[in-house]
Amino acid sequence: MLVENLMIQKVYTLKPTQTLFDAEELMRNRRIRHIPIVDNLNHLVGLITEQDLKRAMPSSLLTTERNSLNNRLIEEFMVTEVLVGHPLDFVEETALLFFEERIGCLPIVSHGELVGILTDTDILYNYIELTGAHKPSSQIELRTADQIGVLSQITTICANHRASIISLLVYPDANDSSKKIISIRVKSISPQAIIEDMRKEGFELLWPNLPTM
Repeated sequence: MLVENLMIQKVYTLKPTQTLFDAEELMRNRRIRHIPIVDNLNHLVGLITEQDLKRAMPSSLLTTERNSLNNRLIEEFMVTEVLVGHPLDFVEETALLFFEERIGCLPIVSHGELVGILTDTDILYNYIELTGAHKPSSQIELRTADQIGVLSQITTICANHRASIISLLVYPDANDSSKKIISIRVKSISPQAIIEDMRKEGFELLWPNLPTM
C-alpha cells in the first residue's frame, strides 16, 4: 500500500506569522495534535505539535503570562527540520520510519508542496483494517513447519467450511527458526470445526487453545 492511499489530504495548516493562540485554537477545534506550517506557496517551512505548545505554555503559568505567550509567533517555537514523506512511499517503510525516529506525524510533500499528512493513529488504524480486527470474525493462530504448501492446506480447510479468510499473516517463530506462526482471521463466529480439521492436518493450534473434540 502506498502513502497516498492512507494520508489525510485535507490538511489544516498555519503560517509562521500566526500566533500560538491560533495554533492552540485550531488544535482544539479540529481535534488534531500536529499542524504543518507553510508559506504563501504552500511550501512546508515547519511543524508545531501539541507537545510544543505544552512546552511553550505549561499549565503552571499565571494567566497574565499565558496571555502574553498567546500572542507570540509560531515561527519562534516551530520545528524547522521536519522529516517528510512522499505520496508514493510504501506504508510499511513509512511505519518503520515512525518507529525508528519516534515521530507522531509525517507531512507528505510532492514537487515541493504539502499534499497531505500521515499520523501514527492513521498507521495504527490501517493495521486494524488490514487484519480485519474491526469486523465480526474469529482469529486462529497456529504454528507450522516452514515448508511449501502450508498456506494451500489452510485455505482449503477454510474453503471446505465455506469460511472466507479476512486476513492472513505469517511471521517467524521467535523460538524456532524452522517454524512459522500463521495468524488467520475468518468470517465465522463458530470456528470449532475449522480448528478441528486443522488439528487433523497436524497443525499446532496456539489460539484458541480449545480442547480436542
